[in-house]
Amino acid sequence: MSGIDEEHMGGYQGADAGDASGQDRVAASGVASEHYAKNTPVDLPSGVAAGDVDYAPPLMQCLALLFRLNGKPVSTRYLMSGLPMGATEGPALTAACLRAARVAGMEARVAYKPTLRQISPLTLPCIMLLKDEKACILMRIQGEQAEVLFPETGMDAVTVPLSRLAEEYAGYAVFGSPVSKLDKRASEMRLLKVKRWFWDTLLHFLPIYRHVLLASVVVNLLTVASPLFFMNVYDRVVPNSATDTLWVLAVGIGIAYICDFVLRNLRSYFVDVAGRNADVVLASRLMQHLMAVRLDNKPDSTGSLANNLREFESLREFFGSTTLLALVDLPFLVLFLFIVALIGGEMIALPAIAIPVVLGVGMLVQYPFQRVAEAGYKEAMQKNALLVEIINGLETVKASMAEGRLQHAWEKVVGMSARSNAHSKGLANLSITVSLLVTQLVSVGIIIWGVYKISDGTLTMGGLIACNMLSARAMAPLSQIAAMLARLQQSRMALKSLDILMQLPVERPEDRPYVDFGPLEHSLELESVSFAYPGAERLALDGVSLRIRPGEKVGVIGKMGSGKSTLGRLMMGLYQPRDGAVKFGGVDIRQMDMADLRGRIGYLSQDNYLFYGTLRDNIAMGVPNADDRMIMRAADVAGVTEFARNHPAGFGLQVGERGMALSGGQRQAVALARALLHDPDVLILDEPTSNMDTGSEFAFKQRLRALLGDKTLVLITHRMSVIDLVDRLVVVDGGRIVADGPRDAVIKALRSTGVQAAPAARFRKNGTVGAAGGAA
Repeated sequence: MSGIDEEHMGGYQGADAGDASGQDRVAASGVASEHYAKNTPVDLPSGVAAGDVDYAPPLMQCLALLFRLNGKPVSTRYLMSGLPMGATEGPALTAACLRAARVAGMEARVAYKPTLRQISPLTLPCIMLLKDEKACILMRIQGEQAEVLFPETGMDAVTVPLSRLAEEYAGYAVFGSPVSKLDKRASEMRLLKVKRWFWDTLLHFLPIYRHVLLASVVVNLLTVASPLFFMNVYDRVVPNSATDTLWVLAVGIGIAYICDFVLRNLRSYFVDVAGRNADVVLASRLMQHLMAVRLDNKPDSTGSLANNLREFESLREFFGSTTLLALVDLPFLVLFLFIVALIGGEMIALPAIAIPVVLGVGMLVQYPFQRVAEAGYKEAMQKNALLVEIINGLETVKASMAEGRLQHAWEKVVGMSARSNAHSKGLANLSITVSLLVTQLVSVGIIIWGVYKISDGTLTMGGLIACNMLSARAMAPLSQIAAMLARLQQSRMALKSLDILMQLPVERPEDRPYVDFGPLEHSLELESVSFAYPGAERLALDGVSLRIRPGEKVGVIGKMGSGKSTLGRLMMGLYQPRDGAVKFGGVDIRQMDMADLRGRIGYLSQDNYLFYGTLRDNIAMGVPNADDRMIMRAADVAGVTEFARNHPAGFGLQVGERGMALSGGQRQAVALARALLHDPDVLILDEPTSNMDTGSEFAFKQRLRALLGDKTLVLITHRMSVIDLVDRLVVVDGGRIVADGPRDAVIKALRSTGVQAAPAARFRKNGTVGAAGGAA
């Protein structure tokens, strides 16, 4: 972490770890289950809704204020969006603050300032870390008074005695300044089109490789000691029986071997450290980008996408392995050849000829290797896509007796992949075995040539041994490079596929400024919206205009595939319209950060997807700092409490992958509780009772009706039994609104004339049919 005094910071975090704000939370365990099953949550103060309470940590609230003071207002939702769940509480919170600041466009660092007087006035405003994980913003110091902003008071400055503030000060301050960027008038032209997300990360850890380079220099110099030792023993010690000289040489070579052992291990350690750090950063960036990708740009196949992400392992292995050390050793090949020339003279010709031969063969196999690697990569994607599809649909496979068909498809793609892998391994083995063969021929050639030179008296026995050892050492990196070239094409394919993923448009582009709009009226509006799903040949919505006023309760009905669910997805910002605009509170949602928009809306999808974990984990998934009151309130309304109380594990019940340990109705209840958790002003519920029985549906309607109050409700359903929750009914057919008006008037018209008889009809408040026009 740049700019942090780690020793002092560790002490600060360690001292305050026990005072974490999550102390009063109940973990998802047996104790939690008992608490949930037997206790009723304490209600919030009268007139205060859960959605009105800011649960963000004080440090994040201060960071939002610091952005505002620097002329770039952002919300705490924006800052906390996408942060790892455990990073928003406890000792990791300071690191999360720096990470959030960097993502939002501010360079921030933590500095150790034991006293307030050590904070320069030129660096203000700054965030002060207080005891018990509290924080405030220091604006200025005047004499014995300090002007500060507390997150509880917002932008209203408070003057406090400097001595009182010093008592609460923890000794650390966060300094930040906005990152300056060129605007769109500046040219985007670049001399090189590089994968900056990848190479910039590796270059960031380049200083570590300086230690690797230094160790490599010493290791290669020490390599010369062994041939020189043998040469001197054979040429001087043995003929003269000079045992004293022998022991001196032995001690020297022993010291050299020990140093070589230590330096080689240190070199490998530094390579592993750099590779591990880069691996963590790159894997985090990949996952962060994947979760930020716009859904209309998401790859079609989940299995293929998972395969591409899995190939990151091969890329990491390639750049983090010791094979790359061969490239560091390669320049010393010249040194070894020079010493061979000094000792053996013209015998340098053998390794000098062999080196380009080995490199030439390695380069020649790259072209066929590239084609094989490309084919193998595509086949692996196909295989993984089919595998994921079979596993996810195993119940359907068995019920449909489709095992034979899918077995045939599996064996076909596995056979293709096996042939490509065999061809790839054949080319790799060819490159490696040619390198080994040439190395062996060079060794034999030097021995034969050396014997003749010994006979002529131009070379000694020790000189021959030294030349053979040095030539073998010179050829050694070539064998490693041959193996590295064999993996190069696979790594290139992995990098290319990951780069394609990293180029996909995201919901939060870096060059798009966002505004913190603050409180907005909870209305929704679609203006002449047309939309088609990726790859679809027809429009899912065609010129739809709809306005929903604050506090209005609107039901959306229609036939299967009419576009009902698409309306909800567009209102939630999951997709962007092809034409027209979607507005929240009169603001085009493309001006808002998606975290701000979705923090104001509770959305229940038609597909109730749960993740492996407990009931509590799944309910609080999007609000990591949710307390028990919020969870219990949402669980009561959604009906989760009913079956949680009857289970020994309570809210610690494991739901399994995709929630398969629960029934369809229970999964739906958990997903609904998740949507209700932060008590949003707007609810968009897509088929909320499709998996409920009649009794559960009736109880749910009663609880939801009591909760709604002045909230805005968009209820998408095909069940007429729940439309008594709404006052206004919208009928969608063929991607268009064909009826819109008071509920009873629309139902009466549908029963008498049908949808097709009154296209684009609108209904007045008295229930009579009006002319087509704006939304009622």
